[in-house]
Amino acid sequence: MSQATLSRPAPATPAPAPKARRRFGGNSLLHLFTWVVIAWLLLPIFVMIAFGFNNPKGRYNQTWDGFTVKWYGKLFEIPELTGALITSLVIAVVATFLSTVLGTGIGYALGRYRFRGVGTLNLIMFATISSPELVMGASLLSFFVSLGVGLGPVTITIAHVMFSLSFVAIVVRARVLTLDRSIEEAAADLGATPWTTFWKVTFPIILPAVFSGVLLAFALSIDDFVVTNFTAGTTETFPLWIWGSTRVGLPPQVNVMGTLIFAFGLLIAVLIGLNSRRQAKRDTQ
Repeated sequence: MSQATLSRPAPATPAPAPKARRRFGGNSLLHLFTWVVIAWLLLPIFVMIAFGFNNPKGRYNQTWDGFTVKWYGKLFEIPELTGALITSLVIAVVATFLSTVLGTGIGYALGRYRFRGVGTLNLIMFATISSPELVMGASLLSFFVSLGVGLGPVTITIAHVMFSLSFVAIVVRARVLTLDRSIEEAAADLGATPWTTFWKVTFPIILPAVFSGVLLAFALSIDDFVVTNFTAGTTETFPLWIWGSTRVGLPPQVNVMGTLIFAFGLLIAVLIGLNSRRQAKRDTQ
């Protein structure tokens, strides 16, 4: 080895690159805007929860007069309010069940098969979702009156099924369109009948979409006011009772019931999210 090689100086260590400054750009503005919108949407819910702990001096629960938890113990103290809530829950459960059964069948057919009138059926589904509730309520009222049907819980349930099943059908249809047909074909090759293939293979795969449709149908039914107002007759549901009670004073029990309904829906959403994460980890292993 030559002397020139031995005396060659070591290469200089490059200077560390300067740290990039974090700039307040488009992404930051988008994140800020998103959080502002979320806060704006959650603000009425926070007000409802807070006034469930209010201790009003009179009938009007509109100004903060002190903290109390007594309304949670007096939740069912108003019989009319309790009856209206029970009526809404019963109608919502029945309407959700019928909407899920009918909507799942329609969504599966639209996503799996091509038949005459499929375009028209798709158009009807989306038209039902996009049409104003005022139009649907008025048309259903005219339909029931022309048939001589008395307005009540049955007509409310029919009306709720009419606008809920479209949401279930579209959610299920979207999942069926992405379904891997080779899985069903493999089950058929192993000797499974079409009915067995559906219940053992297809239905478990589309079950998350069906459950999403269930949640949508239940949420749409229990808080509907416009269509229910047209088809209720003398029946009083939870939203209708709240609307009527605003003239004489809204009791704090309404805020408590709304808080509990919101908490129940939030709990279901959290459980679904945790289950989805577990399922994703299981699939990656």
